[in-house]
Amino acid sequence: MDLGSHYWLINAHIPQSLLVPDLGIQEVTKEGLVACDLEIQGSRIMAIRASGRFQLTESIPIWDLKKGIVLPCFVDMHTHLDKGHIWERSPNPDGTFASALKAAESDRPSNYRNYEDIYRRMEFGLKCSYAQGTKAIRTHIDCPWDYFELNLQVFKDLQTAWSDRLTLQPVSLITLDEYTGKKGEILADRVAELGGILGGVPYSNPELESQLDRLFSLATERNLDLDLHTDENDDPSSQTLKVVAKAALRHNFKGNIVCGHCCSLAVQTQIDVEETLELVKAANIGIVSLPMCNLYLQDRHPDRTPRWRGVTLIHELNQKGIPIAIASDNVRDPFFGFGNHDGLEVFNMAVRIAHLDTPYSDWIKTITTTPAELMSLDRNYISIGSAADLIIFKARYFSELLSRPQSDRHILRDGIWIDTTLPDYSELD
Repeated sequence: MDLGSHYWLINAHIPQSLLVPDLGIQEVTKEGLVACDLEIQGSRIMAIRASGRFQLTESIPIWDLKKGIVLPCFVDMHTHLDKGHIWERSPNPDGTFASALKAAESDRPSNYRNYEDIYRRMEFGLKCSYAQGTKAIRTHIDCPWDYFELNLQVFKDLQTAWSDRLTLQPVSLITLDEYTGKKGEILADRVAELGGILGGVPYSNPELESQLDRLFSLATERNLDLDLHTDENDDPSSQTLKVVAKAALRHNFKGNIVCGHCCSLAVQTQIDVEETLELVKAANIGIVSLPMCNLYLQDRHPDRTPRWRGVTLIHELNQKGIPIAIASDNVRDPFFGFGNHDGLEVFNMAVRIAHLDTPYSDWIKTITTTPAELMSLDRNYISIGSAADLIIFKARYFSELLSRPQSDRHILRDGIWIDTTLPDYSELD
């Protein structure tokens, strides 16, 4: 579709929570949608007005969306692109977390991976994300000592190649004990060179506090933010999120902290939950839930139906005013055998798994504006003067949006319609 560089999108349904400013539009649907007209000129949104309130200039092209929903582009802030699309060669035989770790460990450079393989699979993920409306991605990258340079080099090259289409942020992924000694300093320096985030997996152990002290010191010395995998299990005694929050307060840490998963929080006592949430709030920690992967992995037992959905306490976190985002996590690898790098699928599944339908209009921020803020990016609202990075659906209401795949969506990047054709799986061969 070519409307030129100056046109109107009229009769758009936009979630009120994603509009800045509010515009004072009184007619709001029960789902929190407002009818708006958007003027696009060049790469920017030049005007936002209530639909049907003024006469349009006939000389400017007009596209009537007929109440189709319009969203800002997705922000996918927790992925594992370097592991993506290895399911066929390294499947998970029983769907458990332990088996996922073993399968991923076997899929190493000496067996399968080399520069071309990692680049091909990671770029396949980027192509899928871009074509479906994602504009920014944070990916955790495996950084074991024997091949972290290879993984980070591939990331750096892709970051450069895709800089005009996607904002990419790397996060180092190792267990915290690996940050001790000179190796930790070398890895932290490499992450800093890439403008990345220091990350890792804290496990409950007698050395956890000292390991966190080391991590916070490395991050502070290099002015790095932190992004950690915490409590990805169903063990009530696993409370590393609480320990991370205490460490942040102890260090008076000024950077941003994000903790992902936090699954065990959902099976802890109310007393433990309240204490942890208060500490997380005080430490200004943002939480990212990975509903699809956690539904797949958590509470796996042979010949038994799972008793819980695996996700963290999304509603309780939100009620405390703690920033909560959702993300795609693993795609077609041993940790999650499905997925398509689609922010709408993530939201769709999260709505079903965690009952994020009260109302939809507020929860849609978890895959758009909130992750953008947690990643320290430009505010991802639909506002006058902001970039015309938009996803346009034919669906008029959330119930319609979440009932079909929406493969006919249109994507605007800097006001230009992009090709939304997904890459063929044969590109992975």
